[in-house]
Amino acid sequence: MSEQAEIVIIGGGAIGCSIAYHLAKLGKRDVLLLEQYALTHGSTWHAAGLVGQLRSKRNLTRMMQDSVALYGRLEAETGQATDWKPVGSIRVASSPERWQELKRSASTARSFDFEMHLLSAREAEARFPLMTTQGVEGAAFVPSDGYVDPSSLTQALAKGARAGGVRLREGVRVTDLVGRRGRVVEVVTTHGRIACESLVIAAGMWARQVAAMAGLALPAGAVEHQYMVTEKFEGVDPSLPTFRDPDNLFYLKPDVGALALGGWEADTLPFGSRGIPDGFQRSLLDANFDRFEQLAVKAAARLPILNEVGVRELINGPIPVSADGEPVMGRVPGFDNLYVACGFTAGIAAAGGAGKAMAAWIAEGDPGMDLWAFDIRRFSPHQASRQFLEERCVESYGAYYKMHWPGAEPSSARRQRLSPLYPMLEAMGAVYGSKAGWERPNWFARDDAEPVDRPAFERPNWFEAVGEEHRAVRERVGLIDLSSFAKFEIGGRGALQALQRIAANDLDRPAGSVIYSQLCNARGGIEADVTIVRLDEETFYLITGSGFAVRDAGWIQSQLPRDGDLRLRDVTSAWAVVHICGPNARDLLALVAEENVEGSAFPYYTARQITIGSARLRALRLSYTGELGYELHCPSETAPRVFGLLWQAGRDLGIANVGYRCLESLRLEKRHLYWSAELTPDTNPYEAGLGFCVALDKGDFLGRDALARVKAEGPRRKLCCFTLEAEVPLFGGEAILREGRVIGVTTSGGYGYTVGKPIVLGYLPVEEAGHRDYEIEAFAETHPARRHDRPLYDPERKRALA
Repeated sequence: MSEQAEIVIIGGGAIGCSIAYHLAKLGKRDVLLLEQYALTHGSTWHAAGLVGQLRSKRNLTRMMQDSVALYGRLEAETGQATDWKPVGSIRVASSPERWQELKRSASTARSFDFEMHLLSAREAEARFPLMTTQGVEGAAFVPSDGYVDPSSLTQALAKGARAGGVRLREGVRVTDLVGRRGRVVEVVTTHGRIACESLVIAAGMWARQVAAMAGLALPAGAVEHQYMVTEKFEGVDPSLPTFRDPDNLFYLKPDVGALALGGWEADTLPFGSRGIPDGFQRSLLDANFDRFEQLAVKAAARLPILNEVGVRELINGPIPVSADGEPVMGRVPGFDNLYVACGFTAGIAAAGGAGKAMAAWIAEGDPGMDLWAFDIRRFSPHQASRQFLEERCVESYGAYYKMHWPGAEPSSARRQRLSPLYPMLEAMGAVYGSKAGWERPNWFARDDAEPVDRPAFERPNWFEAVGEEHRAVRERVGLIDLSSFAKFEIGGRGALQALQRIAANDLDRPAGSVIYSQLCNARGGIEADVTIVRLDEETFYLITGSGFAVRDAGWIQSQLPRDGDLRLRDVTSAWAVVHICGPNARDLLALVAEENVEGSAFPYYTARQITIGSARLRALRLSYTGELGYELHCPSETAPRVFGLLWQAGRDLGIANVGYRCLESLRLEKRHLYWSAELTPDTNPYEAGLGFCVALDKGDFLGRDALARVKAEGPRRKLCCFTLEAEVPLFGGEAILREGRVIGVTTSGGYGYTVGKPIVLGYLPVEEAGHRDYEIEAFAETHPARRHDRPLYDPERKRALA
């Protein structure tokens, strides 16, 4: 075989065949799918086949809904049976905490207009008579969920793909990938070489091995997953809904006169991290009854029938899982034509929607919706290391059914990236969280407080400590370690011209200017939200969030001209950042800096070189807190000394350490926005209230035409700020109502310690955004909410401009 194809897909499981099917639907005929063994012979064939849809965000739920819509019509379209059973799903709460979680999910579902019903224990039993109600607080029922036969589904997708002109080759193993200038140009196989214009790796548990052929480390691996099938017995109604009891870690579905039961134990084993054996096709691993016993005992307590029927078989098969338990999708940074779709722990549920999104990504350059939670660019390079994956994949798998507490942090594979201030702050009571591998101080335990997180829906153990930090910033002065900020230098001949084409704001300002800007796509959607410092005529310093380094650098690099001497350098590790914020911030800086830092000498949104001790550092006058503030970007080796001088000088000024949880509260009061919450590729600056950052008169830039239309016609949505009098926990994802109608969904939520109230942000249709009184639904209860026209704290910006 020596040929070529416009698009080559590696992997013949449910995901790969779905991508092929959807590419054909988009009119792509020159598509070749390669499978090393036979279709489904990886992990698809032994998958349980449950299909659940509700996720924490609208677009993720939409993707699962696309799966259900496809499964409902695929058999009639292709003539291939799929055994799709839309029987609905029951999820029971066997603890008060889980019942709270289900009620929160119900409010999220309502905000998406997604049908989900809360049931009493007795109502759940009526729908699933095999369960006992003992200890059940309540349940949720989703009528459109179901289950499907994974192999039949995959064969139907393959048949539909073939009907659309796609070629599928089984028994063809990929042995190498040939790259040239950021492109994979040739696929080397056991049957010959294939030239391609685009390549998609959808190889399931082999994805990591295949990607390594292109020099790419994927943040996805595989673990052992077990489920048992009972002996057949009378009384198994095939119309029974699927059943989940996450407190007891198990799921269940009917299985041709029997029951199939599996779960998510915490002590599973990684698989294939050092290579998958040759010939591992349609293969299983040795069953581990001792490990499965913890699930079976709990399941039998909930479903007494299990004590009466035998076990026909215990299936132990490897399944893919990523470093955070979510799929890994999208175009790979650093490549123009390489795409991945792997790490699908719930691959059968996701296959239909993921294939549709990936096909659009490949054929049209965009998945059709913001899928940041699944985007490969959310991972940092270290998260693709074998050591990291062996630890974190096991934890992510075991956490699948655990309580998803707001603010919960992973416990494995920690201390990967440390700020130079880490030892000092740890000794001062810092309780750390993890972001992109960085250890970041979330809050500081005071006095005899236990320096560990105890998450809760209402008041977690850090609530009061964060309040003290909040008051320190509002009333005195705080220090925040922001060293994990991602930082880049962009320079070379033509840097200004190139960045002017990417940024919505005008960067042609004097050296020393600090510019807040969005980087928009052609639709005017916000791809990145950044701070840019002009260092000199053709050198710029760009700062973005810790978790957005790979994404933002990839976006910028993709838009820079290929020729010339422009360079984009990641300088994150070179610069530590100490943030001074609060009304005493200038007094503190004046005590330690050799230079004059008075307001007239150091205006708002400017940058200066200053000296503290023997350290020369880059100081930026700005703050995400809404207070007078300075970011001190110092060479990393000097940060401990700089911090020590600031701490010593600030004792008489009431200095305090401050963490990221306090920063979240401060920014909500000030209505400062966050990318991936208020700002996304589906959001434009005008509807977010950031029109002041769009310089339509500077000349052409990416997204200008779309933004000019939005400005001329007016945005269709408006970002609004609400407060509640009721002390209800809010986190984002709550429904916004007016007169009983759902009209929006919140993007962020939290508690404002200065205003003394819960705060949420959320978008509303413009025609609904002019009222004062609304309702917010949280935990299945509605509460009166008041909309505010301006930021809740210091709307005139007098504090920041002081």
